[in-house]
Amino acid sequence: MKIWAVANQKGGVGKTTTAVNLAGLLVRQEQRVLLVDMDPHGSMTAYFGHDPDMLEKSNYLLFQASSAELQDTARQILLPTSVEGLSLLPASTAMATIDRQLGAQKGKGLVLKQTMQGLNQDFDHVIIDCPPLLGILMVNALAACEHLVLPVQTEFLALKGLERMMHTLEMILKSRNGDLEYTIVATMYDKRTRAAQESVEMLKKLYREYLAETIIPIDTQFREASKQGLPLSVSQPKARGTLAYEELLKELQGKKVTHLKLVNT
Repeated sequence: MKIWAVANQKGGVGKTTTAVNLAGLLVRQEQRVLLVDMDPHGSMTAYFGHDPDMLEKSNYLLFQASSAELQDTARQILLPTSVEGLSLLPASTAMATIDRQLGAQKGKGLVLKQTMQGLNQDFDHVIIDCPPLLGILMVNALAACEHLVLPVQTEFLALKGLERMMHTLEMILKSRNGDLEYTIVATMYDKRTRAAQESVEMLKKLYREYLAETIIPIDTQFREASKQGLPLSVSQPKARGTLAYEELLKELQGKKVTHLKLVNT
């Protein structure tokens, strides 16, 4: 089972969109995919029609369970989605209290990793949507994953947010056994604006070694797909956003990229 996390310490950069659409494409490859919402805001949970304010069973319960109970607890929380082969471990707003409740309790940074080990035979791929703040929830996601995807909106403030995230990664890597692979992905690119063009050039200058060649364009169809509760890669297979994520997935899977840099922008 492969586990990827999608994270950035700035909101609104396309984390949930990236996670959902990569998941939709993996399902098209006939993989059994699990989406894990670790953000108390519950954007991914709401995407699939659930209210994070009202859910009684969410990932919050994982942090109340003992190690021996994690697998059974996860199965109780697990929700189907409207996409065959795609399941969801949802978030609730109660998860915002976890840092305050647990503090520095030993072992709570590995709850998600232990949970995923128990579900190893049930899924081929897991994608974790992270909160935009460094705390127990993000630490859990980074400890559980083997590859980190860092979406960065192509504008100046988002680049500053990436700097904070890179500092966080440095801290996390010191506490991990082994390295963590990561890929920076430029998102929400509007080729009509100088700001977007300059942001991409800055990313190339500072992070070329880790920067995905594929750039995700602005596409209004992403919003329409979210209203339907479907990945754009499912509702609009030929949309330019879908084509971009197809190329990104090839990169993440180590396959040859056929369209360099921009895809139908």
